[in-house]
Amino acid sequence: MSEQKTLEHLQKEVDAYIGQFKEGYFSPLALTARLTEELGELAREVNHYYGEKKKKPTEAEKTVEEELGDLLFVVICMANSLHIDLGQALTTVLDKFQTRDKDRWTRKTDEGMNEQ
Repeated sequence: MSEQKTLEHLQKEVDAYIGQFKEGYFSPLALTARLTEELGELAREVNHYYGEKKKKPTEAEKTVEEELGDLLFVVICMANSLHIDLGQALTTVLDKFQTRDKDRWTRKTDEGMNEQ
């Protein structure tokens, strides 16, 4: 079984990896371009696996998991370069969703109550 890593651990791991190179992190603009590129690659894989556009026999085998990993790596690079704690950022977003959108979706515990 693989080790469960926290966002903090992942951010430190990526920082240690990037820290071994003189170039360091790309600029926020370059990282945004990389995010866009990786998101496009993820979209392509999702379309191949779950959509109507199947892979050509000449296309390399990649997976949705691999593309999500690439996307996560770039997100972590961007957060690190901007000194953003992703754990705190996610907590802030979840708090927002739990207040702003608290009545937006049907909760599983509420399903039977609407039929009365």
